Amino acid sequence: QVQLVESGGGLVQPGGSLRLSCAASGSINSIYVMGWYRQAPGKQRELVATITSADSTNLADSVKGRFTISRDNAKNTVYLQMNGLKPEDTAVYYCYRQNRISGYVAWGQGTQVTVSS
Repeated sequence: QVQLVESGGGLVQPGGSLRLSCAASGSINSIYVMGWYRQAPGKQRELVATITSADSTNLADSVKGRFTISRDNAKNTVYLQMNGLKPEDTAVYYCYRQNRISGYVAWGQGTQVTVSS
């Protein structure tokens, strides 16, 4: 089993920044993809960003140029740096980690991001 613990959400004004963290523990393998989904009330879940164990990254068009995903292997942690936040970025953000060998997916508990003046 893999456990994911998220942190870093909160309330920020438009144009502000936040950094989300997702720390993995447990039965961690070395071939994986990690990323962030978000879901706003009344909207479909959206894949925001992914990063693989080979350092390949992908960002949704809606956040390109504003968000960055990175990882710290020593800490088994993935980060989502969010700059230039907009009200439409308001959502619960969920971290996930997929074992690319077994396909097993672990989820974080979710963290609320609210962008409002």
